[in-house]
Amino acid sequence: MRLRVSEGIILAFFLYTAGIAPFFPDRHPGIQPILTLCAVVITLFLVARGATASRSEPGLPARARIFDHARDWLPIGYTLLAFREMELFVPAVYNQSFERSWMHLDAAILPWLRASPAASYLEFCYLLVYGLPAYCLWLLYKQQRRPACDYFWSLYLAGTLTAYALFPYFPSRPPRIAFPQSFPPPANALHRFNVALLNNATIHTGVFPSAHVSSAFAAAWALLLIFPKRKRFGYIALAYAISVAVATVFGRYHYAADVISGVFVSFTGVLISCCGRLRKAGGAGAT
Repeated sequence: MRLRVSEGIILAFFLYTAGIAPFFPDRHPGIQPILTLCAVVITLFLVARGATASRSEPGLPARARIFDHARDWLPIGYTLLAFREMELFVPAVYNQSFERSWMHLDAAILPWLRASPAASYLEFCYLLVYGLPAYCLWLLYKQQRRPACDYFWSLYLAGTLTAYALFPYFPSRPPRIAFPQSFPPPANALHRFNVALLNNATIHTGVFPSAHVSSAFAAAWALLLIFPKRKRFGYIALAYAISVAVATVFGRYHYAADVISGVFVSFTGVLISCCGRLRKAGGAGAT
């Protein structure tokens, strides 16, 4: 029984969360990170063991496929769980020192962004981020590249979970809340829907770096590496990631500094893959 590389990244994140919890006593994370870690360990190893055991039993290849396919899709749930886990690190008070320093760059670029006529398009791109990993998995299945799912998840999770891991160190609120009167976003139905979704489902620990941006760019890098001979998939994803980056500032969901840091964080998985081991494990680069 072996964990996939992407599953190892998931395990490392929850180990990290449980490890840093004692260093934030003012945030009151309690023992929940430990309980979450235990639940993640149990489910990871149960599914991995189920896949291994099913392959070893004659006449049961279908059950092994069920476990394997489950392992392809379960990281979506783990990513959501990791995101919610960061809510345990919400500070009691925001002093806005980070936010005030980040607003200087926003003040320089927002007048130019305000000239964009594509407000609805940008808001729609922002909304679609939540379904991006599912789309990428569907693409891998459709293009007969299912063996590369682990490689995709490894790059995507490295870029996304690294952003989550930094939230506790930069307690901050988005500009739409910290500075509601500064550069208010254009009002449209999609923006109101996105704000309502965030008000009811997001966490409030911090906005630096932007996980929306890091995850979108990480997905683009993954597709470029998985399909070196069909770069249109990666280039389309890259164009989309750039749109998301603009949308986060345009809609006042993030500061420009969050976006810049998110782009840098998105390369985490690419840097890990440079050792070669991850590329071999994920079966990337064949088509």
